[in-house]
Amino acid sequence: MTPLTTRPLTAPRVPLAGDAGPGTDSPLLIAAGTVVLPDQELSPGWVEVRDGLIVASGAGEPPRPADVVLPAAVLAPGFVDAHNHGGGGVSFNDSDPAAAAARIIRTHLGHGTTTMMASLVTAPLAEMERLVRALAELVRAGLLAGIHLEGPWLSPKHRGAHAEELLRAPDPASIDALLGAGAGAVRMVTIAPELDGGLVAVARIVEYGAVAAIGHTDADYELTQAAIAAGATVGTHVFNAMRPLHHREPGAALALLDDPTVFAELVADGVHLHPAVVRLITESPARTVFVTDAMAAAGAEEGDYKLGALDVRVADGEARLSDGTIAGSVLTLSGAVRYAVLTAGVPLAMAIRAASQNPADLLGLTDRGRILPGLRADLVLLDPELHVTATLHEGTWVSRAVS
Repeated sequence: MTPLTTRPLTAPRVPLAGDAGPGTDSPLLIAAGTVVLPDQELSPGWVEVRDGLIVASGAGEPPRPADVVLPAAVLAPGFVDAHNHGGGGVSFNDSDPAAAAARIIRTHLGHGTTTMMASLVTAPLAEMERLVRALAELVRAGLLAGIHLEGPWLSPKHRGAHAEELLRAPDPASIDALLGAGAGAVRMVTIAPELDGGLVAVARIVEYGAVAAIGHTDADYELTQAAIAAGATVGTHVFNAMRPLHHREPGAALALLDDPTVFAELVADGVHLHPAVVRLITESPARTVFVTDAMAAAGAEEGDYKLGALDVRVADGEARLSDGTIAGSVLTLSGAVRYAVLTAGVPLAMAIRAASQNPADLLGLTDRGRILPGLRADLVLLDPELHVTATLHEGTWVSRAVS
C-alpha cells in the first residue's frame, strides 16, 4: 500500500464575491457541480447562506444568479474530526495547549475541518488534569467541540504509542479527577474494558455525559458486547491497537462492526488499514467515522517529533516509534475522504458522511455536519480530485486552495 500524502493544489482559487459571515444580512449563493445532502447528491445543485446559517438548497439552476459558480466542484458539509492529537508542528499535549490548539485548528481548518476535538495521549495523571482544565476553557469558548481522553485506561498489550508505565486501571478516583477537571468538556474517553473495573468505568464515563469508546484493548467478542451493553458507543480506530480478527475468536473489531448502534472510527491513510478493510468497515452495519488520529507533523515538515512522552520519526508519510509501531498519522480529513473514494472505492456520499454527518452525530452536535436549512454554514468545496479549494466556517470564507 502507498500511504496518502498531502500535496499543494493546482485548482483555481474560489472567487470570494458575495462573502457572508455571522452578523451580516447579505446572502451568499453557491452553485456547484455536486452538492452532497444527507440523503442524496444534487448534480448540479446550489446552497444559500445567510447570517452564518444555511437557509436553502436545491437541485439544478439556482433561483437567482449565484455569487460563486463552480460547475466541476463538490460542495460538502464541513468536516468534523472526533480524534485529533495535533498538526502544524504542535500537539494538544504540549506545555501550552491553548497556543498549540490555535495552530492545530488553523492547520486543519485549511483542509476542510470546521469542527475539532482535542485528543490527549497518556501522560502523568496530574499533567493530564492540567491539560484538561486548560483545554476546557477553549471548549467553553466554542473553539473546540470537546476533549477526547485516549488514555490512561488502556491495555498495555495494545498500548500503541502510549507510554506503558503511565497506563493504569480505570479506578473511580482517576476517572473523577480527569472528567471532573473538564466540568463537562470531556466529550469522549477511550477505554480497554477488560481492565479491572472496566465495565463499571464505561457506565461511569457515560454518567458524566461523555461518550465511551472501546480501544487499545485485548477484549474478546463477548466482553466487547458487554461493554456496548454498558453504554459504549464508539470503536477507537477499529482493527488498530486491538485483538486481531480470528475465525474462531473474532475479538473486539467484529463485535463493534456488527452493531448498528456503534460508531466505528477508522484512519483512511494507506498506513493504518488496507483499502479493502477501509471498504469493509464502511459497508458494515456500524456507522463509519473517519478520523485523522493526527499528530504534530500533520500539515508540517517530516522529521522528529514527540507524541506525549514518546519519540516519533515521521518519514514518507508515516509516523512511527523507533520499534516501528504506528504513532498516529499525518492525515487530514480531506485526505481521508480522497483516499477512501479514489483508492478504496468508497462511494463519495458515504465518504463525505463519514467525515461530517456521522462524527457530528457521534458527538451529539445537532447544529452541523449536514447541508440542511437552519444548520451552521460550515461548508467545504472540493475539486474533481477531491482536494480542498475553499472552506466556509459559520458563513465566512476562511481558506482557499490549500490541499
